[in-house]
Amino acid sequence: MSAPVLAGAAAAGAVEEAAAAALPIPLAEVNARAELLTRFDRSYLVPAPAFHRLAARLTDPRRPGGPFRALTIGDRRVFGYHSVYYDTPGLRSFHDHRQGRRLRFKIRERVYQDSGERQFEIKLKGRRGDTVKHRRPLTGGDTPLDAPYRVFLADTLREAYGIDAPGALAPSLSTDYRRATFVADGERITCDTGLLCTDLRTGRTARCADGLVLVETKSAGHLTEADLLLHAYGLRPAVFTKYCAAYAALRPALPANRWRRAARHAFRRDAGQP
Repeated sequence: MSAPVLAGAAAAGAVEEAAAAALPIPLAEVNARAELLTRFDRSYLVPAPAFHRLAARLTDPRRPGGPFRALTIGDRRVFGYHSVYYDTPGLRSFHDHRQGRRLRFKIRERVYQDSGERQFEIKLKGRRGDTVKHRRPLTGGDTPLDAPYRVFLADTLREAYGIDAPGALAPSLSTDYRRATFVADGERITCDTGLLCTDLRTGRTARCADGLVLVETKSAGHLTEADLLLHAYGLRPAVFTKYCAAYAALRPALPANRWRRAARHAFRRDAGQP
């Protein structure tokens, strides 16, 4: 059985402690060893005590093959992320994911708050169900709605799926959270806390429970050691993506049954308040 959720900022403290205790790895080495722009992702909602156990096992210097190391830039090991998702007025991207459509995609701007770096990202589904990410830097006052990025979106969707890009796009949802990343050869684990989701069309917000760490394992396809450890702790992958689960919490009238259970577990009961 999984350990109970701790109150307060237990999750953030657990992640910060684990990142501080791990050996460092610079960004260039992360990209060389485990960039994984094409990958399989699995998401888990992990209580802080279980995360403590997981991190201790993976970052143990005695781990065969060497310990997982924490992404380190300067003196930072935990980083702020801000993302803005773009969708049509009818939420085509959300509904395509709800219906499990083969040719589905997400469009977002990602801001790395500590460095100010901005990326325009298009996330697609590969033929094996893997995630394929295409990205292009945003500079100055550029936005994903500007012509060069519209062309990039159109070219990406045409080449990957043979479909036209949606014409009407607008900001739909934003997410803010803190992340630590742990890396070994060919795999990464991202650990997010303090997730705040904002419906940009209504102003309503949903915040993840303080005692939960959103853990995502990323690999070329196989179950990782982290997956197997989490299974041993009684935790299974959650049907959870930040974009879709947030809408399940923020807009109860949407047909979002596949994400509803995880959304209820992840977000506070006051979700949906402006």
